[in-house]
Amino acid sequence: MLYVKNLHKTYSVGKNKYQVLNGIDFHVAQGEFVAVMGPSGSGKTTLLNCISCYIPFDKGAITIGGTNLAGQTENALAHFRNTKIGFVFQDFMLLDGLTIQENILVPRIIQDKVTPEAQQLAQKLTSLFGIAHICNKYPAEISGGEKQRAAVARSLINNPLIILADEPTGNLDSKSSRAVIEAFGEAKSEMDATIFMVTHDSFAASFCDRVILLKDGSVYRQLEHTGSRSVFQDELLGAIKEMNAEVS
Repeated sequence: MLYVKNLHKTYSVGKNKYQVLNGIDFHVAQGEFVAVMGPSGSGKTTLLNCISCYIPFDKGAITIGGTNLAGQTENALAHFRNTKIGFVFQDFMLLDGLTIQENILVPRIIQDKVTPEAQQLAQKLTSLFGIAHICNKYPAEISGGEKQRAAVARSLINNPLIILADEPTGNLDSKSSRAVIEAFGEAKSEMDATIFMVTHDSFAASFCDRVILLKDGSVYRQLEHTGSRSVFQDELLGAIKEMNAEVS
């Protein structure tokens, strides 16, 4: 589904150049839930922004669902981003003047495609994520965890090729975080959703099928979830400690 090959990205500040991504290679299969972790400055946000089509990359290839993003026009990238990628942000990004049901349908409203099928999908998603009872409420009237589950539902309303999640549990307590990560799990199991998540949270990452660790703009290690969640979290914490102990 998602293929990243030999990806390079450099930022220029005055006369200085900073290599942020240095030959990154990995793939995410259809229906896989993958997290990327790493210390500040490791390139996580830049990587997500390149995959999101928000910033150009210097060299390499990013392919999503068979579409190579390199060389596409700005209009083509914007259309691809708006129709083929679902987004979940740390700050929810819900519109205060719209109900939760309307917020979930925003991507379809923008395209003027609020069909009966879209409305049925919205109802299915709210039921799946346990937020059907708040459909007619406004964002100010619900909890942070409910807001983020609504954001997950919104990310799925276009049946995207992939969901990109940027620190989706960063503003939530542990109970709400678990509910949101379980919503991703429901999306994966019930809708075969493909999810790529940037996170600092080892608890959230421990629910994933695989975790990619970044260090200094390169893939340091990839860990597969093969046992229990708690054992996988311990493995993650051990690998992160080992990575941070090494001299850059």
